[in-house]
Amino acid sequence: MLTEMQIAVIGGDARQLEIIRKLTELDAKLSLIGFEQLDHAFTGASKEKIEEVDFSVQDALILPVPGTSLDGQVETIFSNEKVVLVQEMLERTPEHCTVYSGISNAYLTGIAKQANRKLVQLFSRDDVAIYNSIPTVEGTIMMAIQHTDFTIHGSNVSVLGLGRVGMSVARTFHALGAKVKVGARKSEHIARIIEMGLEAFFLSDIGQAVSDSDICINTIPYPIVTASVISRMPAHTLIIDLASKPGGTDFRYAEKRGIKALLAPGLPGIVAPKTAGFILANVLSQLLMEDFTKRKEIEE
Repeated sequence: MLTEMQIAVIGGDARQLEIIRKLTELDAKLSLIGFEQLDHAFTGASKEKIEEVDFSVQDALILPVPGTSLDGQVETIFSNEKVVLVQEMLERTPEHCTVYSGISNAYLTGIAKQANRKLVQLFSRDDVAIYNSIPTVEGTIMMAIQHTDFTIHGSNVSVLGLGRVGMSVARTFHALGAKVKVGARKSEHIARIIEMGLEAFFLSDIGQAVSDSDICINTIPYPIVTASVISRMPAHTLIIDLASKPGGTDFRYAEKRGIKALLAPGLPGIVAPKTAGFILANVLSQLLMEDFTKRKEIEE
């Protein structure tokens, strides 16, 4: 239980609702910032404006998956108010206060470091990334069906990268009957691709590998699907870029060539916000309970 723990949930989307629900069940006391348009009321949670929050009593701050913008603004879909997190707010928190976010950027990392507060990026955790690959794959299948006039079964699918998402994408499209080839840089990844029963290629040979692709799915957050690569693709190829913004595709050249290219980061929050929120809520509650228990033991 998180009884006596004070937590500020700052902004976010539908995924945050599952986090709020889970934390109230664990008896935490919550300050909800950027949720004034939310009809649902949670026991033990109060809606506040960011300037009204008493940061001196907050044991943890929970930000949305994107964290903040480069000017400190926090995404809020349940509010018309502009919510900005600044360094001074972090400095007012207790020394043990931890900031939780999905990902970070130079601004958020910088103010956390300057304020000497621990910043936890949930999406850097293997468990979160693996769980999130499930709704990501389902969203990718949805996009592939919506934006093509042929079946996945029997189509040529190229997957770029064999990370946690790439592996799930490759395995699922193969299970749907696609002819899947996977590109990677490391020889051990090539070995794993072959072990999975898929065709493997080194990314240095990407131009030749995608020359017959009906669907190309990129998971690498680096300019990998360049103009020269796109120029080798058939005109009907669909590119789905799952890498974090700005993706790894030359979208300008793809449009010029008439090839449909879709940037689709954050699919879990779009196609399955309840499941995505449940994943984050479970991991967050575990981390908060571990932190709370350690502090209690030190105090005693």
